[in-house]
Amino acid sequence: MKIPPISHSRRSAITRLGLAAGAATLGSVMLEAMAGKKPQRILLRSSWQTVNIGDIAHTPGVLHILEQHLPEAEITLWPSLIDNGVDEMLKARFPKLKFAKSQEELKAAFENCDFLLHGSGPSLVAEKHVIQWSEATGKPYGVYGITIAKKGSTETSAMPDEAFQKTIKVLSGARFAFFRDSRSLALAKAEGCTSPVMEFGPDGAFACDLKDDEKATAFLKANGLEEGKFLCCIPRLRYTPYWLVKKVAKDEVKQARNDEMKAHDHTPHIEAIKRVIAETDLKILLCPEDRTQMQVGKDVIYDLLPDGIKDRVVWRPDYWLTGEALSVYVRSAGLFGNEMHSPIMCIGQGIPAIVCRWAEQTTKGYMWEDIGLGGWLFDFDREEDLARLPETVLAMAKDPGAAKARAAEARMFVEKRQKETMAVVAASL
Repeated sequence: MKIPPISHSRRSAITRLGLAAGAATLGSVMLEAMAGKKPQRILLRSSWQTVNIGDIAHTPGVLHILEQHLPEAEITLWPSLIDNGVDEMLKARFPKLKFAKSQEELKAAFENCDFLLHGSGPSLVAEKHVIQWSEATGKPYGVYGITIAKKGSTETSAMPDEAFQKTIKVLSGARFAFFRDSRSLALAKAEGCTSPVMEFGPDGAFACDLKDDEKATAFLKANGLEEGKFLCCIPRLRYTPYWLVKKVAKDEVKQARNDEMKAHDHTPHIEAIKRVIAETDLKILLCPEDRTQMQVGKDVIYDLLPDGIKDRVVWRPDYWLTGEALSVYVRSAGLFGNEMHSPIMCIGQGIPAIVCRWAEQTTKGYMWEDIGLGGWLFDFDREEDLARLPETVLAMAKDPGAAKARAAEARMFVEKRQKETMAVVAASL
């Protein structure tokens, strides 16, 4: 067998999740499936890249969920890329985890694993490998927590009609297809997807629990940041300029859009920072989610702050890995910015987090409505949302108890869905 190279409201959300009522029954099925049988072997297709701590977080998040709810299952990871020390980080956290990185290891995984689980991502990222698995083995597969988009939107992952219909066909062949935002779920249904189970399933990164407390505490101490006494802020341009960190051609059209909107998309953050500094005793940490964002934060936020404000703002000049970042986030009073997966990881740990989005991103941001955090979701293509961000950030800073209670409620909802989705996974093996 030749294997290819591994190269909106809370109420409405709950209504959409009607199938969750059968979770107790599915839980019984899960226990019965595990009793008296050999361990199920799952091949997890994940780990898309390491230049973004969110893309790193997908994998340990899903692994943690599997560890919690299918503890006897044997997991093999089929990664796209795990460099920069990420493989060592995963091995330390999940010592039983197997890897299929070489052709020989992948061939063995195809032979020995019973089920392919496609992990969370901005699309059906490894569609060709799902097809390869199905055609080569005839064994089942499922999809866990993705977003889909079709041509006609400005989203970076939007696909032409022919390619999109191919994706729908692959999703229809899955034992289950969990979508990380209700708009993707609705689109799949509208386009004729026929997978027997189609539901909202939170992004796997909610369950990421990687930590590097030693690095985090050293960083905080060196920069005068005290636990619970600072907010994190993450900048982002409309399109990630990957040409700065990867061997890809510069996209002049995307660069022009970034230049056009960078002030527009960060002025609300500057105003929020000014108000937090003026009206509370908190500090601000400007930090990155991907390798391009350190300079962005300096250029569009830090350098534009008055000197009196800068004294209480820390700009991080270096990229970090998920463990250190999460260990810093859990010591903060909350997070706001233009990214998605740092907020996801925060809510997964009960830390308040505000999400700002725009049309060029996927619909993943709308999961904040799905988990009951619609009031913390800002559409920066709407002037009214730009205007209300500073006040909302300030409210989070001034009433940490209420903010944490709100985050805890969303976390409970997410964990409930994780349990329910894993019951479906178990019943599908």
